[in-house]
Amino acid sequence: MKSFGAFPENYELIDAGGGRKLERWGTIITIRPEHQAYFAAVRSKKEWQDLAHWEFLPKSEGSLQGTWKKLKPDAPDEWIFTTHSDAAFTLRITNNKHVGLFPEQHINWEFISESLDASKRFLNAFAYTGAASVFGRKSGAEVIHCDSVKPMLDWGRQNQLNSGLDGIKWVHEDALKFIRREVKRGNTYDLVQLDPPAWGLGAKGEKWKLEDLLGTLIFEAFQLLNKSGVLIINTYSPKVDIATINQLIRETGIRASKTENSELWLKASSGKELYYGILTRIYK
Repeated sequence: MKSFGAFPENYELIDAGGGRKLERWGTIITIRPEHQAYFAAVRSKKEWQDLAHWEFLPKSEGSLQGTWKKLKPDAPDEWIFTTHSDAAFTLRITNNKHVGLFPEQHINWEFISESLDASKRFLNAFAYTGAASVFGRKSGAEVIHCDSVKPMLDWGRQNQLNSGLDGIKWVHEDALKFIRREVKRGNTYDLVQLDPPAWGLGAKGEKWKLEDLLGTLIFEAFQLLNKSGVLIINTYSPKVDIATINQLIRETGIRASKTENSELWLKASSGKELYYGILTRIYK
C-alpha cells in the first residue's frame, strides 16, 4: 500500500527525475542525487539550475560523499528551517548529500505529536539530528535521543535550542547496544522509533548492514514497549521490502496486537512521485 506523506510547512519537492530531485527548504533550493528518480523530470535542466542555490555533485554514482556547487553567490552554507508547532532546525551544507532533515518523516512527526503527552516516554534510536526528538519533546514527553555519531548529537542539541526546548536526554551509543541495556534494566517506553540507515558504523566504528540486523533490532526494541506501546521502523534499504519486514517479524516470535506496513512516497509539485522506503508500525 502506498502512503503519500504530506509536506512539512516551508518544504516543497519541486520536481524529480534523471536521478536527481529539486527541493525547496524555506527559501533555499537544492539539487540532490536520488536513485529512485529513474524517470524523466518535468522541468528542464536549465530551469533547475536557474532555481537552485546549491547542487550536490557525488564523487561517484550512488556515493553519499561529494561536494556542493554553489549556484547563487548569496547562497548560505547554513540556515534555519521552520515547520509546524514552531519547531526549528539548522540545515547546512556538509561533505555528503544530506542537509540535516528528512522531510518524508513528516508523517511520523505527526504521529509522534499525536501519540505522546507529558505522561509518556519516547526513545528515538538512530536519531540523527533529532527532528523526531524535538516533536516528541514538544508534546511534553520524556525523550531519550540515541545516536552513535557525536556530531549528530551536537546538531540535535542545536535543534533543541532552535525550537525553544530543553530536557532531551542525549545518549552517545550504538542503538542496539543501548536498547539491550535498557531491556536488562527493565525500562519501558510508550513509543520507540528505529530509523536505521541501510548500512552504518557503531560508536566504536563497527560496520553493519541493515538486512543483517533488522530482525534483531525489531525483537529487542519490541521488548522495550509497555502494554500499549508502539514501535516505529523506517527502512530505506532496497533489500528490505514489506514481505521481508513481515517475514522478519514472524521469525522474531514477538506477539504484536497489530502491524501496519506501507510504502512511503512523496509527490512533487510537478506531479512526479518518489519512493522513500517502508514505514512499519508494530503495536504491543
